[in-house]
Amino acid sequence: MLNLLTKSIKQVIVVRNDIKLSKGKLAAQVAHASLSAYKEAVKMRKGIVDIWERTGMEKVVLKVNSEKELLELYERIKLKLPCALIRDAGKTQVPQNTITCLGIGPWEEEIIDNYTGNLKLL
Repeated sequence: MLNLLTKSIKQVIVVRNDIKLSKGKLAAQVAHASLSAYKEAVKMRKGIVDIWERTGMEKVVLKVNSEKELLELYERIKLKLPCALIRDAGKTQVPQNTITCLGIGPWEEEIIDNYTGNLKLL
């Protein structure tokens, strides 16, 4: 049995860098992604989430350069990791249904890094 207590658990938010959002709008989108992915992780494996909550709730925000790049990442992970693709309601800065970011995890760091380790910090 996997001993999760020896594993590092983190959450990653991947943001599109090609749409220029204000700092406040960006923060709101990252918050949506964090909470939505968290809910998915609870459904998949609550034990991982419990450890993440007890160990500081590490979050890392990364960037991609296009919607295409974000969707390709989502397609690779959607059946393997808890994740949430965020679409904006379109009430302020971007058109309705604009995909802004992707929340991943919390999950085991080494598994998330297999998919996101090549991305740069925002």
